[in-house]
Amino acid sequence: MVKTFNKAVKILLFTNGFILLAAAMIGPIYAFFVESVGGNLLDASLTGAAFAFATGITLLAFGKITDQIKRKYLLIVIGYALMGIGYLAFIWVDSLLTLLIVQIIIGIGGAIYAPAFDALYSLNLNNRRKGFGWGTWEAMSQFAIAIGSIIGGLIATYYGFPLLFLAMALLCFISAIYILLNPKPLL
Repeated sequence: MVKTFNKAVKILLFTNGFILLAAAMIGPIYAFFVESVGGNLLDASLTGAAFAFATGITLLAFGKITDQIKRKYLLIVIGYALMGIGYLAFIWVDSLLTLLIVQIIIGIGGAIYAPAFDALYSLNLNNRRKGFGWGTWEAMSQFAIAIGSIIGGLIATYYGFPLLFLAMALLCFISAIYILLNPKPLL
């Protein structure tokens, strides 16, 4: 019998599921948060664009850097931790300028980990089951978005944004620490 997922793939799926869950927790209610710091829908769009632009530029750089680094898992750890720092920093956002800076930090964190994650995930997939392996990741990402959207809305509604951002940051830090403490399968 052919093994579908090795330990490295399981670790990557588990930790990335937490990262995607964290990101999804703010997604549907982001405009409400922007409004709470004095912004409007256009400001939500502009800070979202800054996030995407910073991510895109950083992805180009770290795509090349990833190919040159032996311990790619360290880029995943750094990216996850930087995203956690960004989500935690949301607690202290009190203006559109600080929101812009936080969005850029989160975008850079995501861009640092993504090429290394993709490289390690692809490398560790069963060659006969790559479609299933990537299909599993795609399904997991959609489930994380669905669950994160609901959890994020519930936390923000009943406990407020600060607790939401703390929960998001914790998911990122747990993922970073888990990979840092379990690197052997990823080498």
